[in-house]
Amino acid sequence: MFLQKNEQGGAESRRDKQSTAACWVGVAGVCFTADFVGREMAMKGGAFAQQAAPAASTPPDLTIANPVSGFVKAGVARYEKNMVAAAEAMPAEKYGYKPMPEMNSFGHLIMHIAESNNTLWAKISGQTAPDVKYVDTNPKDKLVATLKDSFAFCTSALAKVDDSKLGEQFVLFGNRPISRGGALVALGGSWTDHYATQAIYLRLNGILPPTAQPAKKD
Repeated sequence: MFLQKNEQGGAESRRDKQSTAACWVGVAGVCFTADFVGREMAMKGGAFAQQAAPAASTPPDLTIANPVSGFVKAGVARYEKNMVAAAEAMPAEKYGYKPMPEMNSFGHLIMHIAESNNTLWAKISGQTAPDVKYVDTNPKDKLVATLKDSFAFCTSALAKVDDSKLGEQFVLFGNRPISRGGALVALGGSWTDHYATQAIYLRLNGILPPTAQPAKKD
């Protein structure tokens, strides 16, 4: 609405002059007082602000239950798949392969992974580790079976592990004090390190590791 002040002169009474001085005229010629116009604009402005204000919403709960043990649990199946596949990809006659004479053989690496799985999960879960004789010169099929069994033990032991006792300490590898939470972190890190080592041994023998294989076409 375009407003202009109505200036009226003449022989008007004082009351008329006071009213016309406060009168604002719209395009339809209707006279509204300044007070009325101010109140209307304030009310409409308040209503508009109420309509424009977004409704308050409750933020989603992003809390994760058991974030430490849950993270490790989420990686077991993936690492089992890749590490067992890497063990199976190396030919049996290459299980004695060493990049350099002073380094461990591929067979020793597979044995070490299985031993680490069983030892760490026994400590983390409080269960008794499987009774296994670790021999790195065992044939490929026996070493691969030992590796698979160690991941089966991991999966079974995981079922009863949560984050309620992460601060409890125990001794690992003979004389190393470590917390349960630290052991979980160490286990997850060991999978990354051991699979990377498997991949290097495979590539040195001209074999692509499982995660570097091209996608299979349907």
